[in-house]
This record gives sequence, C-alpha cells and structure tokens, in this order.
Amino acid sequence: MIKLYNILFLALFMAANINGQTFADFNIVPLPQNIIVDNSKTGFSMADEFVITTSHSDNEDMKRNSMFLADYLRDNISSDIPVVDKVGTKEHSIELKLNGKSISGDEDYRITVSEKRILIEGKTPKGVFYGIQTLRKAVPMGEGRNIIVPSCLVEGHPRFAYRGFHLDVGRHFFDVKTVKEYIDMMALHGLNIFHWHLTEDQGWRIEIKKYPLLTKVGAYRNGTVIGRNSGLYDNTPYGGYYTQEEAREVVEYARQRYITVIPEIDMPGHMLAAMTAYPELGCTGGPYSVERSWGVFDDILCAGKEETFHFVENVLDEIMDIFPSKIIHIGGDEAPRTRWKSCELCQKRIRDEHLVTDEHHSAEDRLQSYFTKRVEAYLNSHGRSIIGWDEILDGDVAPSATVMSWRGVEGGIKAAEKGHDVIMAPNSPLYFDHYQTPATDWINPTLIGGYSPLEKVYAFEPAPETLSDEAKKHIIGVQANLWTEYIPFRELLFYQALPRLAALAELQWISPKHKNYDDFLVRCQRLYPIYECYDWKYCKVQKISQ
Repeated sequence: MIKLYNILFLALFMAANINGQTFADFNIVPLPQNIIVDNSKTGFSMADEFVITTSHSDNEDMKRNSMFLADYLRDNISSDIPVVDKVGTKEHSIELKLNGKSISGDEDYRITVSEKRILIEGKTPKGVFYGIQTLRKAVPMGEGRNIIVPSCLVEGHPRFAYRGFHLDVGRHFFDVKTVKEYIDMMALHGLNIFHWHLTEDQGWRIEIKKYPLLTKVGAYRNGTVIGRNSGLYDNTPYGGYYTQEEAREVVEYARQRYITVIPEIDMPGHMLAAMTAYPELGCTGGPYSVERSWGVFDDILCAGKEETFHFVENVLDEIMDIFPSKIIHIGGDEAPRTRWKSCELCQKRIRDEHLVTDEHHSAEDRLQSYFTKRVEAYLNSHGRSIIGWDEILDGDVAPSATVMSWRGVEGGIKAAEKGHDVIMAPNSPLYFDHYQTPATDWINPTLIGGYSPLEKVYAFEPAPETLSDEAKKHIIGVQANLWTEYIPFRELLFYQALPRLAALAELQWISPKHKNYDDFLVRCQRLYPIYECYDWKYCKVQKISQ
C-alpha cells in the first residue's frame, strides 16, 4: 500500500553519511504525494558509471528533458553524465519514459529506483520534467558522485492546474538574462505560469511595431522618486524594453521548461506611458509624461473615443502574435473615473450605450464594464479569453473571463460563486514585494511595506471552506505577485522571491491535510545550496511562531 512516510524520519535517515556515502533524499519541496523506500535493497550508486537515456529519442521534448537532466546533475555532482539513445540491459542508467497507461495526469510523475536503474515516467514530457526536478532536488549538491539514491517509489501530482508567479517589469526593468533566470527559478519549484506585467504608468516595456513611440518615448522616464513618494527625484533617465524578438525568445525559453507566458497589457488605467507617446488616447489630450513616482493616477485611456479601441485592438493583435497563450491579461485595476466624469466623449458613450447608475455602481463604473466587455469580445473572436484583476467584477463580463483576486480572497469567492474560473493571488500574503522579516528589521532596503513572512504564505488556503463544492471547482490556481516599485536590481528581486516561492509551490502541489510547516522548514533548507549554486539571493531569517 502506498504510504506517505514521516518526513523528519526520512530526512534523518536519507541525508545521513554512512561509510563515506551520502544518501539522496526525496523529502523535497514540493513534497511528493507518495514516498516508499525499500531499505532491503542497495539502491542506485552514482559513483558507478551510468548514462541518461530515453526510449523516445525521436521526441524533441524528451530529448531536451534528457539534456536538462544532464545539466542539472552536472551542477549537483560536478560530473558530466553521457546522454545516449539506447542502453544495454547490464548498464546503469537513468531512463526517461512516457507512460500513458498507468499515469493519468499530464503533469503527474513517477520515479522508480533500483540498483541498476532510475526510471522517471510521466504521461507527457511535462510530467517527466517534474520528475526530473524532483530527482534534481533529491540529489545533494557538493558531495561529488559518492551518492546513493535509495531503492524507492516516488509519485507526485499537482493540486492546481494553474501555478503562477508574476513579475512587474514596468516599474523597474529586468533584462532578458534575468527574466530567463526567473523562469529557471519557477521551473525548479514546479510552477507553470509566468505572468509578465509589461506595461505601466512608469514604462511601456514591449515593442509594438505599429506604434513605435510606445517604446521610443513610453519606455523611458526622466527619473525615479527617491524613497516612498518623498517628492524628491534622482533625475536620472531610466528605461528599457523588450523587442518582439526578445519576447519570443523568452516565450520559447519558458515553453521548453513547460511554462506558459501570460502577458499583461493593463487597461484602461496604468496607461500614462502609452498616453505620453500618443496623447490623443487620453480624455484631455495631454500633454502627459511617463510617471516618475508610484501610485494610481487620474489620467487613463479615453473610453469615449473609437481611436482608443483601434489602438487597443492593434496592440493586442501584435501581442497575440508574440504570445500563444490562450489567456491574455488585460489588467482592469485601479482605473479612476475622474476624467471620464468630465469628458464629453465619455459621457456621450454613456448615453449612447444606456449606461446608468444604480445602487452599486456609477455610470462611469458601467463604462469600464463596457470597455472590458468590448476588449473581451475582440479577444474571444480571435480564440483567446481574458483574465483580469478582480475589479472586472464591478461590471458584467462573460463567463469565460478568469478573475485574479488580489484585494483579499473576497473577489475570488464572489467570482467562483458566479461560475468564473479564479486565480487566488491576495495581496496578503502573496505579494512578495512585502517584507518577509519582522518590523524591527525594516531598515534596509526600503520596500513598499506589508508583512508576508514565509509561515503566512505557507498557511494560506486558496479554496476556503466557506465556498460551495461547485465553487471550489472554479478555484483553478494560485499565484504570487512581485511588484517592483522598490526592487530595482536582480539580487533584491530573487531575495524577495526566495524562499517564499518554496512555500507557494507547496500549497500549489500538495493537499492541505499533508501540509506541516515545521517539516516544510526542514525540507526547505535543502533548497538553499541550489539557490547558492545559481547565485540567487534568499532570505535566511525564518522563524517558527510559538
């Protein structure tokens, strides 16, 4: 019978150094659903010569998986392992295999270890990839090849189909190399959705060939506020953007690691960079400037002009050409109605569309609903669907719209009860721009505020018991967000993510009944050598509540 073993016992046994040999340890993050160890058998010795092979050498994904495994093991054991097409029956090997007969889920994996072979199976290459990540994390780093992988059966499958992580590059820009590292970090932790926040008041970061001024003008600001909106500015020009070729490079890099890139073009708010480049998109006609400070600003896209919708549709045409994801994020958050209230064209649109005030919403609220539905219909006509922040619930949106709940979980609960698919991403505790250490440590660096320690992330439950069983089916995923107002460089970016990303991964992969924070802390520490190998800074100060 398959059994979940006591974590602390296995950690003590399997990590032990016996007669100069170190044992691999499958008590990793995220924790596999099943670990069965056969202590009566010797296990697989990495000190012996072995190869990596797959019986699916004609499958490009499986061939690439083999190379990934070879690269990971080189990092772990400082030795090159040959990748071959075929292997003899007497040869030691790690074999990658597709198995659609006894493995049902596309992302499920199974690892079977014997003296001669480590077999990693999945229904799809994606499942095999997650099995590879599990083996990678089980094999200790820095011990050389004198490692025994115990004879065992290990099985894992994710709890949620959507396992997301977000990166804001609008406030601060990160180059392609860093974005790829970010994706590698996600792959290590078993995540599969990269939410790329590409446009902001403080910078437009993606090339749109039909509108060259978006990057020529909108990608650069004339300085950045010092501290928390102090009114003082460094007056140093700042900016950057991704060419379409670079964006496609990132999409392909992520695809090879079984991660889907969902782009976000935030609208109708957070558009000052675009309006600086094309002032006719705003209600007043400008002039506008790319913002140097942080916050929410009154100038948003004019919903009364047809020209605005032509712009949005043309931008989305190019976005859809770059990003093959089924879902496109259109933002929808923090859009003040100030300009719309005094804009003749917006008021005419309200009259023409018979948008009226009721006890819950103003006519201008309904105008944003009109805006959202019109953009949604355009994307639907191209075989795509929208995802938006929970503000899109303030109006009527199609059932196909996915809601990302960030203002707590209430919006997500409301959306799920209405039949919308929901991604839970509440600002507390899943905004990783918040501090992760106690307030007494909030001296340096300056961050946006908030307190989301590792334990609080780990304790979060995306599908609360208050939901009906039917509504729970619509909680399809969970995501953490990393906004970058106060995160200007790579080292701090990774420090803010780690090790909280490990806690996120655990709640994305395992059921609540198997979660145990004390055990998680033990397992989490085994990730630190991997972080250090890739020079990913991480927060080491983690405390257990008494």
